[in-house]
Amino acid sequence: MTAELLQINSDIAPPLDPSSSSLFNAREPVLGRIGALETRLAVSRREIEAAQTIRYKIFVEEMGAELPASAMRLGRDIDAFDEICDHLIVLDTGIEGESHEQIVATYRILRHDVAFANGGFYSASEFDIAPFLARHPGKKFMELGRSCVLPAYRTKRTVELLWQGNWAYALKHGLEVMFGCGSFPGRYPELHALALSFLHHNNLAKDEWAVSALPQHHRHMDLMPPEAVNAKRALMAMPPLIKGYLRLGAMVGDGAVVDHAFGTTDVLIVLPVEAISSRYLNYYGADAQRFAC
Repeated sequence: MTAELLQINSDIAPPLDPSSSSLFNAREPVLGRIGALETRLAVSRREIEAAQTIRYKIFVEEMGAELPASAMRLGRDIDAFDEICDHLIVLDTGIEGESHEQIVATYRILRHDVAFANGGFYSASEFDIAPFLARHPGKKFMELGRSCVLPAYRTKRTVELLWQGNWAYALKHGLEVMFGCGSFPGRYPELHALALSFLHHNNLAKDEWAVSALPQHHRHMDLMPPEAVNAKRALMAMPPLIKGYLRLGAMVGDGAVVDHAFGTTDVLIVLPVEAISSRYLNYYGADAQRFAC
């Protein structure tokens, strides 16, 4: 991977450069609205920093992640990818104050053309995605990550707006495959044996979509035989985000990876747009107009 280029493991990420990102070139339109909540891309340094602060609250204060010292001092989850990614945000416009004070949820998006121009995708530090990408030279990919929602806003409306934003973004840029890390809490895959085994036996990406954890990080997911896996209980044990991906029609890569810094067990989610359930395409609209303004 290009960790040396992007300095993922450095103690401090480079500052956001307004000239290096399309985020700062023009105001982004609102992609969706439900009541007082609306979603769009972040358009300023202050909005991105507010999104990073939310990530810190969730990953560090709630989940116990161990970030580099510079991030801990700032109280923000930061890395070099923040400079090249687009940041989808959900704002509660009912909160008095400026836009950066209204952000209640965020997602980080990295387009294939931007990734290829800047050293690669974040997921490549855990999963062997190079062969996976090489099998689809004509397709455009988008990597999703750093999904965070403040506790008071963990509702159906907020999740719907995040997906409205992702879907509208994919359509705008002609993106054909969504992928990224989905996380289980904790550093011990064995604690999630039921859910991981269900994913392995029922949702494993195969053939042209096959992708595996890097050998040095690979942890087995088939911790239980198929006949011992109760599907209903497995789905109940699934993190909501991963369960949501499965409803859309997602697959998972072979092997989990323990992220010791974030204290999570990660799986790679693979979701070709062509595989998205027609139920959800109809719900959000083929032109992303379900919650559009």
